[in-house]
Amino acid sequence: MAEDRLTGAARPDDKPGTTPGAPSGARSGTPSRGESEGASGGVPAAPPGDRLDRRTIVLGLVVVCGTVMAILDTTIVNVALRTLGEDFHAGLGTIQWVVTGYLLALAMVIPLTGWAIDRFGARRVWMTSIVLFVLGSALAGLSWNIGSLITFRVLQGLGGGMLMPTGMAILTLAAGPRRMGRVMSIVGVPMLLGPVFGPVVGGYLVQRADWRWIFFVNLPVGIVALLLAWWKVPRGRPREDGATLDVRGMLLLSPGFVLLIYGLSTASGNGGFGNPDTLAWLIAGALLVAAFVVHGARRGDRALIDVRLYRNRTYATASAVAFLVGTVLLGSMLLIPLYYQLGRGQGALDAGLLMAPQGIGAAVSMPLAGVLTDRLGAGRVVPFGIIVLTLGTIPFTQLHAETSYWLLGSAMFVRGLGIGATMMPSMSAAVATLERTAVPRATSALNIVVQLGGSFGTALLAVVLSQQLTANIPAAARGASGGNTLGGGIPEALRPLLAPHLATAFSTTFWVALVLGAALIVPALLLPHRGRRTQDDAAPAPPAA
Repeated sequence: MAEDRLTGAARPDDKPGTTPGAPSGARSGTPSRGESEGASGGVPAAPPGDRLDRRTIVLGLVVVCGTVMAILDTTIVNVALRTLGEDFHAGLGTIQWVVTGYLLALAMVIPLTGWAIDRFGARRVWMTSIVLFVLGSALAGLSWNIGSLITFRVLQGLGGGMLMPTGMAILTLAAGPRRMGRVMSIVGVPMLLGPVFGPVVGGYLVQRADWRWIFFVNLPVGIVALLLAWWKVPRGRPREDGATLDVRGMLLLSPGFVLLIYGLSTASGNGGFGNPDTLAWLIAGALLVAAFVVHGARRGDRALIDVRLYRNRTYATASAVAFLVGTVLLGSMLLIPLYYQLGRGQGALDAGLLMAPQGIGAAVSMPLAGVLTDRLGAGRVVPFGIIVLTLGTIPFTQLHAETSYWLLGSAMFVRGLGIGATMMPSMSAAVATLERTAVPRATSALNIVVQLGGSFGTALLAVVLSQQLTANIPAAARGASGGNTLGGGIPEALRPLLAPHLATAFSTTFWVALVLGAALIVPALLLPHRGRRTQDDAAPAPPAA
């Protein structure tokens, strides 16, 4: 009996004297090239056993060192936008491209990551991504005008977009399905902590040094990450089959993804989702993605993203959870700092520090959630995390002018516990049931889903908040604050008058975030209720050679 590589079920089709699950002709102890090198993109197969071995742990730390740069950079720049606008004499409509250009470059390159890993190997893609990101960081720090800064941020995004999916693929292939929960807890550290500590680091550098250091800070980290990758990421040969670039798929999916992200990014500033321009971008992007789905269904595993993966119920369900978690997590990353800065008058650095309890809560829960996912299944862990996340959001729906920071800090910690028990367990469930050859493109697809969810959540909550601010703040007060509460800030003399109205606007918006978080329970209940370890232990042992 052997384990089916797609479902995890036992199948009686291996001949005596062969490695269980290996292609015919692969002798025991001698894995086929497709399994040891090609299928893994240069990452050797996972060793037997349930505990994370030293090699996998070290490999996880190497991946974290690289991915933390890209995740931090999605938020670290936000606190410097006003300073950048002043230095380059650029308006908000121009300066926002420092963020939007980076995100669009990420969106363009993520779909290509799976093919690149198959074609060149995970190690080469990983190291190339780091080089591009570090080079973009150095040039962004040396920018002489706003145009050059935006250009170099795009270069950063081209490297940063491949870091997370490539890192996930490296660790997934090295750990194997039995230990997916624990290894995904490692790769999830920068994904959850980056948006929390990015504003802290950015605020400190802007206030105490110079805005250019928000880019230069990536240089030492990137050099260390590159050296560690050269030393520790295993060498290997790329796949010889299925590595042909799907040009038609690239011309459909990458632009479609970019148009969707751009449309969502314009929703908050153009009157919401009903604006004709926003609708045009979204419809154009959706049509291109739909055309890719038709193309991908015909091309199968030779497509840029194998859409047949979604026939696997676990993968499809976990992708839905990942989309909603991205919506809630990244959308809240917009709301909570804005509330502390706009509603309570805190500076960028203080607002970042007030976000820290959420990161601490996530760091506490992720390792335990990873172990429990491997033992019990994501279907028993993720719903519990959603309940905790919802409980932690409730205090933000009850805001008033002087809500206790202790209460909000405790709520942030509880939210972190819930997020840590939700995102990475669901993503580990998605890839644990797939064959090794599908992992690189499956992780790329998951990152696309999370990015789309985050963009949707950010746009939706920004639109709701903008509408609530307009509805709750008197027109005279809006005029006194510069006509644009978000952009112009609030004079301290007006803050006592406006504080109750601001609290009402934010609390109503947090109700939307609460509903989005609670909606996670529907797909979460469909996730597997048995851990990979339990499934493997229940399967009959293969016959002796």
